[in-house]
Amino acid sequence: MRNTLNFQPDTFQQEQNPNSEANNMVGSTLPRRALGRLLRELRKTSQKSQLSAGLAIDMSPPSINRLEAGQRVKISTPQFSALLDLYAASADQRAQVLALVEETKATKGDPKGGWWRAYSDVVGSHFDHYMGLEEVCNRFTAFQLTLLPGLLQTPEYRRSMIVTNDPDMSGVDIERRIELATRRQARIQEGDTFLVDVLLSESVLRHQIGGPAVMSDQLIHLTEVGQMSNVSIRVVPHSVGSYLGLIAQSFILLEFPPLRDRGLIEPPVIFIEEWEGALFLEEDKAIQRHRNAVADIRRVALDEDASRQLLVGFAKEYSA
Repeated sequence: MRNTLNFQPDTFQQEQNPNSEANNMVGSTLPRRALGRLLRELRKTSQKSQLSAGLAIDMSPPSINRLEAGQRVKISTPQFSALLDLYAASADQRAQVLALVEETKATKGDPKGGWWRAYSDVVGSHFDHYMGLEEVCNRFTAFQLTLLPGLLQTPEYRRSMIVTNDPDMSGVDIERRIELATRRQARIQEGDTFLVDVLLSESVLRHQIGGPAVMSDQLIHLTEVGQMSNVSIRVVPHSVGSYLGLIAQSFILLEFPPLRDRGLIEPPVIFIEEWEGALFLEEDKAIQRHRNAVADIRRVALDEDASRQLLVGFAKEYSA
């Protein structure tokens, strides 16, 4: 069983103080991530610890960690300047950092965060950070062993999973979670600016979530979405034997476009959701292992046409 870690430099779960959100720097995710990575590189080059950085600007080491991870942190421009002094940043490095600070502020949008924050009381504590990434990624690659990713779930499929996970959830909260899922799915309509590549184990088709009628509708929905130019849905049949996906298990690979006006490209993130938490992996080795897994899964998966035929066959079987 995979161990779930809540907070480490390359594997972290977002921590938030809801009472301070209005004062936080809440710029778009990509500039914040680029800024955090640059500050982390400068700190390491100067051989300073997160503790010494925090002491220099009256900030805790966990806050420095969140800043370097591209998460929202309350910090002023003078504090950034003090960090750059501590790191002995060059004039060019200083200019790049301060330009990213200004870009982050200029694109901050809603001071309370993304639209999904309205649903924060009915989702997991990691969800805000995940949605910040999903909203700005331009390529979404998922491999699922047992359940469909949220971007492809019909309302009734989603409803069945919510009730299974929390039978005592109120009807109002169930509907709010379904509404959240529906709003997320609007990104699929963006066309080639948002590419969706979904790889499914045959087990996903065989588990009768919500019963035969729900599954029939769900699989018909998959065949329709799969015909969109920016969406690829492929199935790995049980007959293929062993492959890396069985070892890697379910995961999502999020990739990002170049940062506006700067050409910087933020590294991908692997998202792994579990019952008791979630992992956000950014380490190069972890990304490459999962890329290798994706390549091997694609090797054994049916092509899109054959996958569509399989989906139609299961849908007819469930509707019979």
